[in-house]
Formats: sequence, structure tokens, C-alpha cells
Amino acid sequence: MAQHAIAIDGLAHIGIRVHDLARSVAFYQRLGFRKTAGPIGPEPVAILEHPSGIEINLVLNAPMSSEPNVLMDVEEKHPGITHFALLCRDLAAAMRELEAAGIALSGGPVRFETGDSAIFVRDPDRNVIELHQRA
Repeated sequence: MAQHAIAIDGLAHIGIRVHDLARSVAFYQRLGFRKTAGPIGPEPVAILEHPSGIEINLVLNAPMSSEPNVLMDVEEKHPGITHFALLCRDLAAAMRELEAAGIALSGGPVRFETGDSAIFVRDPDRNVIELHQRA
């Protein structure tokens, strides 16, 4: 029996668990996002949108202000999403902007076998974001 693929048209949003709304909004604003709604709902959730069309939902239910990220900071490997990658047309300019904003790289720059390049940063809750430039 043939399997049929689910018709997916794109990425609706990325949910990111955070501790402090103001702290997280300030960080993501530096990446070009703006808060458009929230906090709303039982979790609650704040919605941020980027001019590129990417939406992130900040889920405000992380109880600790600073703790290790279980997916990235502990020796044993747990299943789960380790990072998300945002396409970036100019990594050199992005690195200058990050440095000016006082945001340190957590990794990179790296060059992949494909010729693509990337740098990595962490948000205030230690979630990893890759800025990825295609060759």
C-alpha cells in the first residue's frame, strides 16, 4: 500500500520555552523580530514576527531564570530539537551587529562541505540559534 505525504505548505511558527518575557523579547528584537501579541492563553504565549515571515512563540513557562539547557548542556544526549537555523545573507555583517549588541557567539564561524557558513548564538534561556548563510 502506497503512503501519501501530508500536504505541508511551510513552517507556521517555532515555539521556544522562556523564563522572562522582557528579557527574551529584547534579545529577539536584536535579530529583527517584533512582538505582535501576548502574552495570551493558559501557558501563556507571546507572539513575535520577523519581516521575513518567520514567527516565533515565546512560551512563558520556564520556572528557572538560568539553568543548563538539557538538550545542549548535559553530557548525555536527549532526543529533541537542538537548535533552529535562520537564513542570513551576510554573516560578516551579522557578526558585527551581534558584537555591537554585546551578544557573544556560542559557536562558529564554521564552513560546511556544501560551502555554506554558520554562526551560533544562545538566547537568554540558552536556546541555540544558528545564523546560516548559503554558498
